[in-house]
Amino acid sequence: MGVLERQRRVRAYRGQIPSPGRPTVAWREDRVRFWAAIAQGAKTEDACAKARVSGPVGFRWFRHAGGVNPCLPAQVSGRYLSFAEREDIAMWHAQQAGVREIARRLGRSPSTISRELRRNASTRTYTLDYRASTAQWHAERRARRPKEAKLTGSHRLRDYVQARLSGEIIDAGGCPVGPAGPAWKGRNKPHRGDRRWVTAWSPEQISRRLPVEFPDDESMRISHEAIYQALYVEGRGALKRELVTCLRTGRALRVPRARNRQKAWCHVTREVLLSERPAEADDRAVPGHWEGDLIIGLKRSAIGTLVDRTTRFTMLIHLPREEGYGVIPRTKNGPALAGYGAITMKNALAETMTTLPEHLRRSLTWDRGKELSAHAAFKIETDIPVYFADPHSPWQRGTNENTNGLLRQYFPKGTDLSRWNSEEIRAVAAALNDRPRKILGWRTPAEAFNEQLLSIQKASVATTG
Repeated sequence: MGVLERQRRVRAYRGQIPSPGRPTVAWREDRVRFWAAIAQGAKTEDACAKARVSGPVGFRWFRHAGGVNPCLPAQVSGRYLSFAEREDIAMWHAQQAGVREIARRLGRSPSTISRELRRNASTRTYTLDYRASTAQWHAERRARRPKEAKLTGSHRLRDYVQARLSGEIIDAGGCPVGPAGPAWKGRNKPHRGDRRWVTAWSPEQISRRLPVEFPDDESMRISHEAIYQALYVEGRGALKRELVTCLRTGRALRVPRARNRQKAWCHVTREVLLSERPAEADDRAVPGHWEGDLIIGLKRSAIGTLVDRTTRFTMLIHLPREEGYGVIPRTKNGPALAGYGAITMKNALAETMTTLPEHLRRSLTWDRGKELSAHAAFKIETDIPVYFADPHSPWQRGTNENTNGLLRQYFPKGTDLSRWNSEEIRAVAAALNDRPRKILGWRTPAEAFNEQLLSIQKASVATTG
């Protein structure tokens, strides 16, 4: 068979091949840039911008991968043609350059160029038009040789993993107990809602338990990472995606490590970081530097707490429900009716702290909660600068954290705090301020605070005289 006859048969055969679909809109380099940005902690939309792909494409990549980085190498092996080389081939082929001439220019074997033009040309035309983008798409599609997941090939192992992960909780009579849980919609665990009761072994517990129960059966072995990927990565086909609700976190998508270490607090700027707080607040010698936080109760109820760093004097802020709470349905970005929205919190805090003398309201240190996102307006109204502690650093507000622990004697976790009025809350604060404290030489916070008030009054009288 001559060369021309073989080429005619190839063209006739390729003209009958149905198109495998629309070519991809991004290449391997784009995916590498996208996942590199994700690994650095960037949000998905920012990673899309760095990879120069559209938002829907990047979000689809992240969702299909379950948030798991596929760890693509930055460059393909030099054994294979790159996209840049395919662009050169397309340009020279359009200029009627021969196969051997193209091979000489690229430093490749002529058979490599011949196979490239024959295999990866367009399937949408009878004549074998060669385009670099279509050829790259064909090459990437053929290069996919996914290894069969271990859970897919071993039904016994898969049944064991699934039973330990999503097995039912039964009572002494062998009957299932607990709520049925919501229907799977591809989202995270329900917020303040019942989840289905399951055995919920962690993947690591399952992996470590297998050698104990099957010491002589090497086929009953799997790593915890393989279980996680079977749950999160779409296309593995071993475990159903809805089983992610059986994990303790209940996340529908895996959170990249670098992204998990950071949290966006748009209301915290460089000017209000704890490092900018006056040095006099650190040694506790000067009163008037306060620490604040919320104690949260059932049904989104809360009470604000304020503690002076020097005297340990405590003030509690009553945060009643807003009008319409429980009547108006909750909507995303709707009004904050629970009682500690940004504006409500700012007003209640300003009303409480403006009752203090000016010398006893020097600064306020808060955690990263968004309830104080209106801190700029609060500073304008009260002239009290606000500083925010570093993330995940409760020791930077140790006085307030200790006080909140004491207050849990009166306001336990899991109770509705909205049932207490301002008078009752004020009585609890008075009781706490009347307790003698070792740090104060067994004086009470009320006595230490009154001494500061008297000293301020004497200083003002002396200045006036």
